[in-house]
Amino acid sequence: MDGGAIWQTIGYGSHLGAAIICAALAAWIGSGRNISRTRKYTCVALVLTAAWALIAAALSPFSVWALAAECARNLGWLLLLYSLFVDDGRHSSIQPIRPVLFVLVLLELAQPALAAVMAHPGSDTFAQHLVFQISVILQLLVTVGALLLVHNLFAGASAVQRPRLRWSAAALATLWVVDLNYYTVAYLSNGVTIELAALRGIVVAMAVIPLAVGAMRGGTELRFMPSRAVTFRTLSLFIIGLYLLAMVGIARSLTWIGGDLARLTQVAFVFTASLVALLWLPSQRLRRWLKVTLLKHLFQHRYDYREEWLRLTHTVGRTGPEAPPLQERVVQALADITESPSGLLFAPADDGAMTLAARWKWPGIDVPAVAMEGYAVEFFATGHFICDLDDVRAGANQRGEANAVPGWLLDNDQAWAIVPLQHYDRLTGLVVLARPEFVRKLDWEDFDLLRVVGQQLASYMAEQAGQEALSEANRFDEFNRRIAFVMHDIKNLASQLSLLARNAEKHVEKPEFRADMLITLRNSADKLNALLARLGRYGAHGGERLETVSLDECVAHVAARYSAAHRIQVVKREVCLVQAQREALEQALVHLIQNAVDASADDAPVFLSVSNDGLYGLVQIVDSGTGMSPDFVRSRLFKPFVSSKPGGFGIGAFEARELIAAMGGRLEVESREGLGTRFFVRLPRTEVSSLIAKTKSSKAEVA
Repeated sequence: MDGGAIWQTIGYGSHLGAAIICAALAAWIGSGRNISRTRKYTCVALVLTAAWALIAAALSPFSVWALAAECARNLGWLLLLYSLFVDDGRHSSIQPIRPVLFVLVLLELAQPALAAVMAHPGSDTFAQHLVFQISVILQLLVTVGALLLVHNLFAGASAVQRPRLRWSAAALATLWVVDLNYYTVAYLSNGVTIELAALRGIVVAMAVIPLAVGAMRGGTELRFMPSRAVTFRTLSLFIIGLYLLAMVGIARSLTWIGGDLARLTQVAFVFTASLVALLWLPSQRLRRWLKVTLLKHLFQHRYDYREEWLRLTHTVGRTGPEAPPLQERVVQALADITESPSGLLFAPADDGAMTLAARWKWPGIDVPAVAMEGYAVEFFATGHFICDLDDVRAGANQRGEANAVPGWLLDNDQAWAIVPLQHYDRLTGLVVLARPEFVRKLDWEDFDLLRVVGQQLASYMAEQAGQEALSEANRFDEFNRRIAFVMHDIKNLASQLSLLARNAEKHVEKPEFRADMLITLRNSADKLNALLARLGRYGAHGGERLETVSLDECVAHVAARYSAAHRIQVVKREVCLVQAQREALEQALVHLIQNAVDASADDAPVFLSVSNDGLYGLVQIVDSGTGMSPDFVRSRLFKPFVSSKPGGFGIGAFEARELIAAMGGRLEVESREGLGTRFFVRLPRTEVSSLIAKTKSSKAEVA
């Protein structure tokens, strides 16, 4: 291969690379909304420069089309220069700017006509040489005038504006200095050298990079302190660059084989494929693979702790109506560290077990009502042990974790790690992280960071719980004060009615009227006394004596109350005798059934069933209403004064649970948003109530 072919190949790659870089920078600058005027003009200038470089690579830097594209490129640069004067506010105060720019535009517009004259086949050698000299002189005038304007732009700027103009002015000055040298050599040597023309694309590609930086950063001072994100992207671009070089080599070889049409086709293909690869090849999957690879082999520490802590603070500190609950943000904060796609949060229940508190982007996993038993909770509460579930599946059992992890969690292959949230000596929750796309072995650095972040997140959850407890205590005080006034008034009214009843026995003359009045007054007094007794139970549950109650008859009696208002169906009714207080039991069932009726549509029935469930009698109340989220069930359903109904006082579910607990029973709930809710009322059966009482008393003596 001779020297001309070598420089032709270099020029091809130089201009093609410049076209790709300019187009990519234009796409980067033009992305986003509400971009500034300078960014728009920078984008236009880069697009025109990319078109010039592409035509120069496809045809020749000396072709008529390349010279016309160069004229358009220079006009784009002049437009950008004028926009910098406009942003600086000096386009109106410095009068010569507009005339000078106007003259430079006219000189540049003359270049296509001169190029057409030189390319005309009928022109003689002398005419072509003369036109060439005129064209070069005009180009020198344009470059000198543009350099003077750039100097005026930067030198006349204030100290505040100079940092903003630094990179853009430096890039424009470099571009026109290159053109000045290029055309000076062409004028002195009476021709353009192929070497300078070949290297021109590389210089232009290097000069437009600070031009894009100045447009994006607004001229602020640039410090080259590459972060891990920059390192990852640089490596991505490096891999793509190797791919582009291979593509250019193959395309160039094919161009030598074919003709001009084949060359133009190859250039268009290489440009399109390279631009698409540069913009879209670094997909999310590739970036994750690169990140894992670099962290394994390049960096001493896997994490950029400043970035991780800022992201943690941003995730947890989100507020507003669109922000997810704190429990979901806690899961997301831990999942972002390990790049886990989803996660679960378990929180302690009243009986010491763990129940589902929140799920983040993991709707497919089925979590039982009791996610983790009490003995497993004690294992995680004794230390800050982070459990790698893959190790447990492989048979590891260094600290007894194999017995603590529930089987349903091990059976799900997507479950990857368990991170405890420890606040001082108290376990506030457990986070289960899903398996990331690129799985790696957890090491000491992962454990240290997850442990520290877990402690910080536990403090956030403890702070929220403290605020909720304080708010609840304040509202309880207000409620108690109101109830005290109500009870005082009711006592007075009951006393007055009792006195009226006694006086009426002596003074009413007509026997029939006296009998009716006595019945009415006595019923009123009985109702008021019953209300007074029920209000008194708020402070002392379990004061009434338990008796044998037919659970199936009690449920049927309560269901009959709603026969005229809503469709209540008793789908299963087994004979079941339990130890309870009938009035309190009916009151609890009324609260639960009323909640189910309120949550259901008018034509949707509520289903009731009564059965014997081992040691307990079981009542199930099922509706197909809107359902409740795990966060609502855990933190708000059984909280007094929290109601989703307009005007509701929010003590129905709370009172139902307290009444059932006072009778030795349990109230449980399962709910799914959009599907409905199922309440479980369990009360001790009469046959085994004495055995349950003896078991509880023996446990208390041992404690």
